[in-house]
Amino acid sequence: QVQLVESGGGLVQTGGSLRLSCAASGRSFSSYDMGWFRRAPGKEREFVATISRSGGTTYYDDSVKGRFTISRDNAKNIVYLQMYSLRPEDTAVYYCAAATLVIATIRGSDYDYWGQGTQVSVSS
Repeated sequence: QVQLVESGGGLVQTGGSLRLSCAASGRSFSSYDMGWFRRAPGKEREFVATISRSGGTTYYDDSVKGRFTISRDNAKNIVYLQMYSLRPEDTAVYYCAAATLVIATIRGSDYDYWGQGTQVSVSS
């Protein structure tokens, strides 16, 4: 079992920055990949970024590449999503997710544990 708790969301202006955190507990954190997804109002959930269990491999959706950075601290059991140059279209509920059974990709179905989400709102 894995429990995930996100924090760090909020309201920022266009061009601003936020850092999301996701604290994990339960199964050994360094044994599974992690990802961030988001769901905007009226839209489907979409992939944002993923990071391998060691932190050595990351992958981003094109819409956030160059603006967002995913990282993890395996000693603290936390995964981060640093977001720069935020745009109104980044407004969404952001979810962290853990893939404990497979090597994670961009597919939500790879992830078997999810956090409750944290709201990010970007004003124009």
